[in-house]
Amino acid sequence: MTEATVQEQPNLTPAQAWRKLRDGNSRFVEGSSDHPNQDALRRQFLVDKQHPFAVIFGCSDSRLAAEIIFDLGLGDAFVVRTAGHVIDSAALGSLEYSVAMLHVPLIVVLGHDSCGAVTATIDSVESGIMPPGFIRDLVEHITPSVITARRNGIQDVNTTVVEHVQQTTHRLVEQSRLISTAVEEGRTAVIGVTYRLAEGKAEMVSGFGAL
Repeated sequence: MTEATVQEQPNLTPAQAWRKLRDGNSRFVEGSSDHPNQDALRRQFLVDKQHPFAVIFGCSDSRLAAEIIFDLGLGDAFVVRTAGHVIDSAALGSLEYSVAMLHVPLIVVLGHDSCGAVTATIDSVESGIMPPGFIRDLVEHITPSVITARRNGIQDVNTTVVEHVQQTTHRLVEQSRLISTAVEEGRTAVIGVTYRLAEGKAEMVSGFGAL
């Protein structure tokens, strides 16, 4: 292992951070992942510090493991996950922490096709029946995206997911003054990305900030 392997992440711009993620995803799609920063030396290097270059706010779906699909390792990404990438106070606080304390230059809202949380919300909107327990809370958060999609003539689940990702990026910047200020000052960008399960491809569908 070379000394460069355990050096701190360089300070990246939002555009450079997105390019790094995009390059990692391309390797994953091609089946040529590098699996970087996953050895014992890297683990020891990060014991008392971290400097991730991106925060990924993604769906909790088991098929959407951010570090794998973007070919990342230990210390590369700060990851926050909820079903349907629903914004609650804990998720918002985690995202604000990544910007204020870790100075992460890029927030990625990551959705995917065949999303169960979006599908459940569509079913509830169509039937008028809410699911039990705290699943209802997820559906209530996603319902505005489904209604907006319907108003725009969108009926299928996967295109509704794109709408929900776009709506989530907008709500994130709108709800957090800390994040919106970082975007306005060029320190951070917020982008929406959708992932296709069969192909493994991640594509940007929305964004706030300079890229």
